[in-house]
Amino acid sequence: MLATEPLWQRLIILAPAIVIGVGLVAAVMILLGRAFVETVRESGHKRLIYAGLVLLAGVIALLTYFGVELPREG
Repeated sequence: MLATEPLWQRLIILAPAIVIGVGLVAAVMILLGRAFVETVRESGHKRLIYAGLVLLAGVIALLTYFGVELPREG
C-alpha cells in the first residue's frame, strides 16, 4: 500500500527510519575513525601507514580510471 502513495507521503512515513539509519552509519564511522587515529598515534610507523593509505587510494583511483570492475556474485 505504501507504493501507491505520493512521493511526499512516502518520505514522511520513511523519515524516522532514514534519520535513524543515517545516525547509525555516522556513529559507526566516528567510532572507526577514532579507533584508526588512536592506532596511528600509538604506532611507531606513522609514515608507513600514511604511505600505505596514499598508495591504496592511488591504486583505487587508477583502477577506477581504467574501468576495472570487480566480479559480482550470483
